Amino acid sequence: MNFFFAALGVLGVASSGPLIAATLGATSVSALAIAFWRNAIGAAVMATPTVVREPRQFGRITRREFRWSSLAAVALALHFACFITSLQLTSVAAATALVCLQSAWIAVFQLFRGTRHRWQVLAGLGIAFGGVVAITGFDMGSSPQALVGDLLAMAGGALAGLYTLAGGKARQSMTTGTYTTLCYGMCAALVAVLALLTGQPLTGFEPAGWLGIAAITVCAQLVGHTAFNHLLATMSPLIVSMIILLEIPGAALLAAVFLHETLPAGTYAGLGLILAGLAVVVLGQRHAGRRGRAPRDEPPSERLAELGAD
Repeated sequence: MNFFFAALGVLGVASSGPLIAATLGATSVSALAIAFWRNAIGAAVMATPTVVREPRQFGRITRREFRWSSLAAVALALHFACFITSLQLTSVAAATALVCLQSAWIAVFQLFRGTRHRWQVLAGLGIAFGGVVAITGFDMGSSPQALVGDLLAMAGGALAGLYTLAGGKARQSMTTGTYTTLCYGMCAALVAVLALLTGQPLTGFEPAGWLGIAAITVCAQLVGHTAFNHLLATMSPLIVSMIILLEIPGAALLAAVFLHETLPAGTYAGLGLILAGLAVVVLGQRHAGRRGRAPRDEPPSERLAELGAD
């Protein structure tokens, strides 16, 4: 049964990039519309059990919890804006791999905060960012537009790391339902403001566009992340974290099969370096956590992102 949920989770999150690219390319749906409806629907789904069982939880939110949740929501909104836009400019495989650098960015942020990482983590960071150099180098030579897409995807990964760190602070005292409802709801509101400022419509799409939005929300947000949350209750977080990394080759394979996306051999090599580097970062951080070398006052989500944002 765990294998089934693992396969379902990987398929769900790996389908995010290809589904977004297909929806943007074949319909009139805007990038911010996808971000808005994905978060608005996610907030509604996550709010329902809490509202039914214990609605008073929303009235107990402290200023500290609201502050960290707000920071997480801002980071998440900008993450979606960067990542979804990048899929219009660069390949699905490259955008997915670059945005999946979330765990690496968390380790980098921790370095600036004075955290001492084991040499394996530092080596993994070097390997992963070597893959970034390979991908952006090939795109720089082939298409300036693709390079801009790569940079936006990298920014999306960094923002996802910030979202995870801020969310980890909020989740120290908040339930999953309360936090996700607040964060997703504020994120949807922020995206709506961005859409208004940039003139991107949030409604008025053809049926195929609404079908694409529904597929993205169900596959990536609800099925993919729900499957991984289930696995976290039955499997080691290390194993789950490693399984999640299969999103990178999974997205590349789906894009190749359904979108007929072909890339230079050097780009595929870059994808492989990012995958290998992130695996080393995950293993290094987990080993450090078992040996008690991570700061004691940091929640697990500050040491490693269990789930991505996509």
